[in-house]
Amino acid sequence: MVKALKSLRAVQRAMLASIVLYAGLGQILSPFGRTLDIAVAHLFTTLGVAVVGVIFVVRRTMVFRAEETLVSQPDDPVSLSHWKTGFIATYALCEALALFGLIERFLGAIPQQSYPYYIGGFVLMLFFRPRQPLAGGARQPSASI
Repeated sequence: MVKALKSLRAVQRAMLASIVLYAGLGQILSPFGRTLDIAVAHLFTTLGVAVVGVIFVVRRTMVFRAEETLVSQPDDPVSLSHWKTGFIATYALCEALALFGLIERFLGAIPQQSYPYYIGGFVLMLFFRPRQPLAGGARQPSASI
């Protein structure tokens, strides 16, 4: 369990750093003189809301179910695998949300249109940091990310 926590935290840090990189790249490499079509902006907004919904479904179906088993059997390989897969899927979806902001920037969006995607992906990834499951649904507070 401890090894899985350390590896998930390393993945989380790397993906958080990549979101910061996306925001920087979007600022530096964005095309000037182009404007984002309003229909495309609405499409990305709808997709972003859908991705956030899928994040919560993945957490409920994979992470929470595996945590219930891991409380009583911390070294169960199947539950541990589902738990790690749920976190990685969650992080990939958070990353996809941030990528929407980068894609919008490349399509001509102004920074204020793409910032919510970067911030949303970053904050959700921070919020869903891996913690060791404890009995009674409580989770151990983590001192570091």
